[in-house]
Amino acid sequence: MGKPGLSMDMAEVFAPDGLLANKIPGFNYRSQQAEMALLVEQILNSQDNLVVEAGTGTGKTFAYLAPAMLARRKVVISTGTKNLQDQLFQRDLPLLREALGIPIKAALLKGRANYLCPHRLAKAPFDPRSRSREMTDLLQRVRAWSNRTDSGDIAELSDIPEQTELWPLITSSNENCLGQDCPEIAYCHLVEARRRAQEADLVVINHHLLCADFALKAGGFGELLPDADAFVIDEAHQLPEVAGDFFGDSIGGRQLTELARDVETEYAKDVGDMPVLLEKTAALVKQVRDLRLLFGLDSRRGAWKELEQDESLQQGISAVGEALEVLIAGLDKLKGRSKGLDACQERAQALLLTWCHISQNQGDEDIRWFETYTQSFRLNRTPLDVAALFAKAMEDHPANWVFTSATLAVGGNFDHFCSRLGLKQPRTALWDSPFDYPNQALWYVPRGLPDPRSSGDDYSRAVVEYARPVLQASRGRAFILFTSHRALRLAAGLLAEQLDFPLFIQGDAPKGELIERFRQSGNGILLGTSSFWEGVDVKGEALSLVIIDKLPFASPGDPVLQARLEAMKRRNQNPFFHYQVPQAAIALKQGAGRLIRDGSDRGVLMICDPRLLRRGYGQIFLDSMPNFARTRQLADVERFFAQMQ
Repeated sequence: MGKPGLSMDMAEVFAPDGLLANKIPGFNYRSQQAEMALLVEQILNSQDNLVVEAGTGTGKTFAYLAPAMLARRKVVISTGTKNLQDQLFQRDLPLLREALGIPIKAALLKGRANYLCPHRLAKAPFDPRSRSREMTDLLQRVRAWSNRTDSGDIAELSDIPEQTELWPLITSSNENCLGQDCPEIAYCHLVEARRRAQEADLVVINHHLLCADFALKAGGFGELLPDADAFVIDEAHQLPEVAGDFFGDSIGGRQLTELARDVETEYAKDVGDMPVLLEKTAALVKQVRDLRLLFGLDSRRGAWKELEQDESLQQGISAVGEALEVLIAGLDKLKGRSKGLDACQERAQALLLTWCHISQNQGDEDIRWFETYTQSFRLNRTPLDVAALFAKAMEDHPANWVFTSATLAVGGNFDHFCSRLGLKQPRTALWDSPFDYPNQALWYVPRGLPDPRSSGDDYSRAVVEYARPVLQASRGRAFILFTSHRALRLAAGLLAEQLDFPLFIQGDAPKGELIERFRQSGNGILLGTSSFWEGVDVKGEALSLVIIDKLPFASPGDPVLQARLEAMKRRNQNPFFHYQVPQAAIALKQGAGRLIRDGSDRGVLMICDPRLLRRGYGQIFLDSMPNFARTRQLADVERFFAQMQ
């Protein structure tokens, strides 16, 4: 596209001597950022929608945030994760608001599970899980915090572990919220957060909340979000997968067990004279546990046909449904004696409806599959294609839409992304990163590696063998990104024997803690899988090397992917070139994006997969990546690192 001239407003904001340059220390003028801001401004004052890729370092957050704040319209901004949401609201937005000198009213809105529920906190002592010393101490800390918090956002309780059983005791869900019947409704933090969102000029949400709102409206229920004149979707490459989750159905063993526990808590608090009800909750919990055992010990995802071919699993699914029906009948006998138990009965009926819908549904337009965890499981129904559903949701929310990310285009076009969300002829723009990749970074594809599809662990062992001299040259300071947990575990064992650098292994500690320990080490090697391919920002010399073991094609055994590929074949489409390659190209661009995060960063990207240069589709990956300097010689890599010292 051409280089449009800046409007007066955006010129004042983004010019080399403009508002941001004068107000924000360290602000650097970037023409890409200024041009993107102008285009977003134009879109917000038009009838068009926009899809825009802005390479790493463009400063896309300010490029959409400034025009959104100056638009004098109600704007909802959706980010990929709660962490990014907090960063946008607590750091970027206040900084820009002060620089622009405008009194815009902004609000942060999350899903209900992120807010303290005063009613559930009050009844937590009646739950058997609250009686351990550890849980008693945690509840005391929550009560003390509850007296001083304004938002009720549990993110403020950062010193309490994410995996603790505390959270279900003190937060509500769609199933267990009492709504207007709640005795603590006047003190509800979620109600207050939604009120602030309704009154705000700009609301910051995340994709899960956006899609939950869309799914509620599609089902004929009330909306969670305020009406908006414009939506800005950041990290938009994540949106199709999130939308697929919310436009389907899902039910898990944990939900059913939580129902049973809440029935027991309400019974102990309000009734106490019909112990046969506790036999029914115990029976439901037992059937849920028995079903989990029938799935086997491994954590995995599987297609529904596996369940249909296993009579014991079919019987287990039926037994859980029957136990839920028996509990509903027991609750019916206590109707009117306890608002809490009445709410539990409504919740149980909704869960039974979902259970039956998934376990008995034979529709061709849905994918049914299961997922097992260490102690639980989920049954899922996911739409084959969310394009029509999302397009309808956009029609139901008439507004301007801006979709942006550092990774949306494949080979320079947006067809893949637009087709997944049903976007019809949006305006598009692509700005490359302002970083000097030919001088800041070197892309190394070693010679001699075996075919990644070879059997056993031979390929992963070869990756470690080829990576070792590169890690020595870089003096650690590396991310090694894997496409499977098996390869990660094998490499971790080998590297621990062969190198003296500190190793940080995904799963050994929470993600944020691992990254901080890696950053502080100065010469560490961090090994991670998919969750470390994006959303990780380590600037400076602490990260000078990124090694990627394989092109990140999604697992062909994934049941959702299998069903989508089969559907594409039925439509006479080539699923490999129309879906698998574009998805992998976007994922590779995300992983490679961990390396250069700043204008002064330097480093090496090592991609081990020889298919990148041997297969015809490799050119699509090459065309989608930044303009790195390239080599196939280890000596060039060693020289590059020697010059960095």
